[in-house]
Amino acid sequence: LCTTTGTSTSSRRVSRGGRCTSTKNGLKARSRATAEPRRPWAVLASIAGLGGLAAFYQALATGRMAIVSPIAALGVLVPVAAGLRFGDQPSGLQYLGIAVAIIGIVLASGPEIEGAVGLKPVLLAGLAALLFGLVLTFIAIGSQTNVVMTMTAQRIASTAIVLIVAVAARSIGGLQRADLPILVAVGLLDVGANLTYGIASTLGLLALVAVLGSLYPVVTAVLAWLVHGERLRPLQYFGVALALIGVAGISAG
Repeated sequence: LCTTTGTSTSSRRVSRGGRCTSTKNGLKARSRATAEPRRPWAVLASIAGLGGLAAFYQALATGRMAIVSPIAALGVLVPVAAGLRFGDQPSGLQYLGIAVAIIGIVLASGPEIEGAVGLKPVLLAGLAALLFGLVLTFIAIGSQTNVVMTMTAQRIASTAIVLIVAVAARSIGGLQRADLPILVAVGLLDVGANLTYGIASTLGLLALVAVLGSLYPVVTAVLAWLVHGERLRPLQYFGVALALIGVAGISAG
């Protein structure tokens, strides 16, 4: 029988099939030790998020989605590295699950290596990956203090930046009134995703939570198959299967 040692939830001992394993939430321990303020992290998350979207869409405009999307999916490596740097200590099986899930995420994005690949879209996709990864990292850090306030501050900052850009450019990008319902729905889903991710980062290891929260390429591929009837390539099916196996490894570890 394993018992919890100490009063901090940053370190715990759990029973796995009769044996004891230790897990440590390095981000939570670091946050408590340094009393990280939430607002700067929320603002940084909003800047990184908008910058990542700009780089991602510019990459799509200059290159093929089959090249850009898998590279952008590698952004998950940033919060994983941050979690390990902060002191997260996953089990051996969870390390294996992380690796398998990340490979599955990239493959599910539908990578193609045929044909010429320009340098510009690759660099832009790499920049998007870095910025998307920083968003997940900044949200997780800020959430250790207050999840709701981190999300609120992030949305306020993002809205302010978009309004400033719209006024400076004297354009709203062709937005029509008919577009508002779908934009509201997308916004609510985005807020809900970030909120639940922030909550999860306070309950588990960032290195694990970030991987599980970055499975959206897998979900997108499955929805494209179920909703739009798109035929996935064999490599994508293999990627979906690998991602699920990785999730099972993370959960069982």
